[in-house]
Amino acid sequence: MRKAVLVLALIFLVCPAFAGPAEETNTYVGSKACESCHPNEFASFSKNAKKAHSFKSVQIMAAKLEPAELRECYSCHTTGYGKPGGFVSMEKTPDLANAGCEVCHGPGSLHAQSGDKAQIKAKLDISECAGCHSPDRIKSFDFKPMLFGGAH
Repeated sequence: MRKAVLVLALIFLVCPAFAGPAEETNTYVGSKACESCHPNEFASFSKNAKKAHSFKSVQIMAAKLEPAELRECYSCHTTGYGKPGGFVSMEKTPDLANAGCEVCHGPGSLHAQSGDKAQIKAKLDISECAGCHSPDRIKSFDFKPMLFGGAH
């Protein structure tokens, strides 16, 4: 009996397929993936939200910036920069080049696949905006979080 248990344990360790499905990772998919289920919000966001076109600001300033300064811009002007599956470069991850839906709502691959509302951040708090909309940046760039103005 002990040998059978050991053999089964080894099979599960050596062959992960027998152990059951692996937990899926929630990754960034880009705002375009939101459009089919949220057409009104996507249209309003694309038309009215400055962050929907935020990479243009980076492109305008890029030639004047050191690489470290440019990377700092990516953290607020792109989606998921510095995070697993987030923006890497315009060539590798063009769908994440602007600050999109997932900046506020979190990575959306699992929600986009299932439609399950529990797999996306729906309730937002103004304090979550402070990563980019910090007092120093508000003073330097004269901008404020627009939780309800143009985001949807």
